[in-house]
Amino acid sequence: MRLAAAVRTRELSPVEIVDHYLDRIERVNPQVGAFVTVTAELAREQARAAEKLVTGTADPAELPPLLGVPIPIKDLNMVAGVPMTFGSRTFHDLTGFADDNVVVLLREAGSVLTGKTTTPEFGLPCYTEGGVAPPARTPWDLTRSAGGSSGGAAAAVAAGLAPVAQGSDGGGSIRIPASACGLFGIKPTRGRVSQGPVIPDLFGLSTNGPIARTVRDAALLLDVMSGSMPGDLYAAPPVERTFLGYAERPPGRLRIARSADPIVPGAEVHPDVLAAYEDASRLLEELGHEVVDLPPVMGPEMVPHFELLWGVMATLTPVDPAREDMLQPLTRWLRERGNATSAPQLFQAHAALQGALRAAFPVMNEYDAILHPTLAQPPVPVGHFHDQEPEENFRRQKMFTPFTSAYNISGQPAVSVPLHWTDEGLPIGVMLAGRLGGEGTLISLSAQLEQARPWIARKPDIWDA
Repeated sequence: MRLAAAVRTRELSPVEIVDHYLDRIERVNPQVGAFVTVTAELAREQARAAEKLVTGTADPAELPPLLGVPIPIKDLNMVAGVPMTFGSRTFHDLTGFADDNVVVLLREAGSVLTGKTTTPEFGLPCYTEGGVAPPARTPWDLTRSAGGSSGGAAAAVAAGLAPVAQGSDGGGSIRIPASACGLFGIKPTRGRVSQGPVIPDLFGLSTNGPIARTVRDAALLLDVMSGSMPGDLYAAPPVERTFLGYAERPPGRLRIARSADPIVPGAEVHPDVLAAYEDASRLLEELGHEVVDLPPVMGPEMVPHFELLWGVMATLTPVDPAREDMLQPLTRWLRERGNATSAPQLFQAHAALQGALRAAFPVMNEYDAILHPTLAQPPVPVGHFHDQEPEENFRRQKMFTPFTSAYNISGQPAVSVPLHWTDEGLPIGVMLAGRLGGEGTLISLSAQLEQARPWIARKPDIWDA
């Protein structure tokens, strides 16, 4: 990461860096809705401490890897002493009483907290609207949604309000906004990054992960975030080298499967999305990889089971009964479905998904990576989901995101790569999924794609603001 290197060589001061980003947040955030809380005083205090550490350390190699680098935290993750809303008005008066494990690791790496990024209520929808802050908008077209639920994190990075950001992904919530905002995002293997200690991860669907403008930056951030902690239900397989090391290593010739067939019944893939998918397929072949069609492995029978789990997940955040009427209509609808689910129904859904995966893994493991569209459509207008009644809202979300959640169910790593922009200038990502524990292969392959088709020079006009 260039900023981290500039701090270590004393080319840039952590205080200068933080002042730059805080100034941009003040000027640009009202347009993009990236931050719900800005911790300017804390950021400057941490920056001053970082600067003192730089000047007092003779060997730059001894400095923490992200010293002085501003990294915002999604408002589903707790930071001690900082307001915490879970994207909900029901928690408008809550202050963090502990650091999430991922926050601890980012602190230890020397990062500076500039604030909390916006998220929808409890992180449930695939868009970031209707919570405690204005909608998160993609900086490429401010009339359109940044996606969700890490919409604020992606909007911050895409608008130049943060160099990188922490996000989380329980059904596509890193990959969806990465695609909508023209960024690179990683959903790691289940158990690679600790979910504790505040938010329970009973189903293994959700994980923390990085959102960045480059593969190298995301790889470095994933190195810092990785690690299991006491009490975690899952642990990922070990890797041979650092993820940053994988970003610097050619992938070799890979066998890559591909599919643009949604498992959600009725979902249609937009022509611009298909064009991005086909273009990515050709590029992979040009780079020497074998690209073949993926046999059917996960079908529409999985969708109702995932929906059942999603409804139950909506009930896990405790809400004061006196504040239930403050919840968003979609949240109330999902919680009603979850509360109506019996324990046998929940275990039957889990068993059905596990049975489907037992049949799917032997087929998927024949390939080094699997290519899909990230989303079925380009970024949609703000209000496309939120302005509908809950049932129609949920249906539209399924039509928009028919590819991402399969890899939350399986626990496999997956990335969204920003290789394509439409004629109207809207970003469209493609998704690559890997074997369990195979983040390194995906990072190496993504770095190769980035080198072949660089996207770093692409910036929305708001960067000039």
